[in-house]
Amino acid sequence: MAEIVRMPKLSDTMTEGVVAAWHKKVGDKVKSGEVLAEIETDKATMEFESFTDGVLLHIGVEKGKTAAVDSVLAVLGKEGEDITALLAGAASAAPKVEAVSSVPKKEEKPKEQEQVQGQEKPPTVVAPAPAPTPTPKPAPATNGRTKASPLAKQLAEEKGIDIGRVHGTGPEGRVTKQDVENFTSGGSSYSVPQVEQFEEVPVSQMRKTIAKRLSESLFTAPHFYLTLEIDMERAMRVREAINKQVAPEKVSFNDLVIKAVAASLKQHPKVNSSWLGDRIRYNQHVHIGVAVAVEEGLLVPVVRFADGKSLRVIGAEVRDLAKKAKEKKLQPADWEGNTFTISNLGMFGIEEFTAIINPPDACIMAIGGIMEKPVVRNGQIVIGHTMKVTLSCDHRVVDGATGAAFLNTFKGMLEEPALMLGMGAI
Repeated sequence: MAEIVRMPKLSDTMTEGVVAAWHKKVGDKVKSGEVLAEIETDKATMEFESFTDGVLLHIGVEKGKTAAVDSVLAVLGKEGEDITALLAGAASAAPKVEAVSSVPKKEEKPKEQEQVQGQEKPPTVVAPAPAPTPTPKPAPATNGRTKASPLAKQLAEEKGIDIGRVHGTGPEGRVTKQDVENFTSGGSSYSVPQVEQFEEVPVSQMRKTIAKRLSESLFTAPHFYLTLEIDMERAMRVREAINKQVAPEKVSFNDLVIKAVAASLKQHPKVNSSWLGDRIRYNQHVHIGVAVAVEEGLLVPVVRFADGKSLRVIGAEVRDLAKKAKEKKLQPADWEGNTFTISNLGMFGIEEFTAIINPPDACIMAIGGIMEKPVVRNGQIVIGHTMKVTLSCDHRVVDGATGAAFLNTFKGMLEEPALMLGMGAI
């Protein structure tokens, strides 16, 4: 008997998916466990395996099109089986399938102009060129003097332009400010008309979800922000000493930050928490989400039980997760369950910024770059290295004093790394 295969829910935030590719065509035999299609979710492109044997009788969502979760993706059954009644029954309940292409359905376009998700380069839309400006009539004789507005004369003087060479387009050949602005050194009052160009691309599933979740977070959770500056001299020396002992993979400053955050969260469990509407969850385990920038947006893979892992293990996991994120190979287990999030833009030269809380976490920490600057040390002004961090807090869960206490513990960990680097911590 024929069976409907529906669009799967491949992540906790997925509401719709895009069929990136079909591995079978109508009429092909399909075995249980074989890859049927590739589905692009809001976080990754994942292979979707068939759960049953049969013949592919119907494809409900063409390649490059979007469908809601539980829509009819395909129908599997016996060869030659009549599925008309089955599809008719499913049609009334199935969500509407929308094309990813941004070209309206009623407007027919040549195939090479269609915008389909997955193209390497979207088509360039060229606005109609403006009508050519008519050649101005020469100004009437004025005994060698040029008629011009006071503003035009002042602008010409500032630009070093002989106003007598500028053709006027105002009444009776009067030179206007615009005539002076359009004047070119070749003696013509008119430059070659510019053509406005732009390109439009369809919004990816990832970008849709980022927009939805972060908008909900910012406008639902009452954010407040705490910023602290940290002396990084000791952390820099400790990292240098560690990296002389471990090779080939080195410990990064981000690894030190993750370790310090994890150790600090164990001392401040109220920060390691979640708002669940009618209750607050205080997590005893520490799962650190690490924001990773990819081409289409931001993914947050999770380092689980980070407080119990060494710096080298943390570093290896972060590198592996970042690689999988950029290759769209993350699985749900890689991005679910975070209890706190870190966003680090220090490597891009950003000194200080604020981040939007990543639900359901109560806090997110924004990490700036390590900056060389004058500092006061032992009563003397010397060159030091400092790093600014900003903690974004959900005021429904975390109060100012709680967030400040956590930040000061974190500051102490980095300014005196021995506090967090016990036996086996490296």
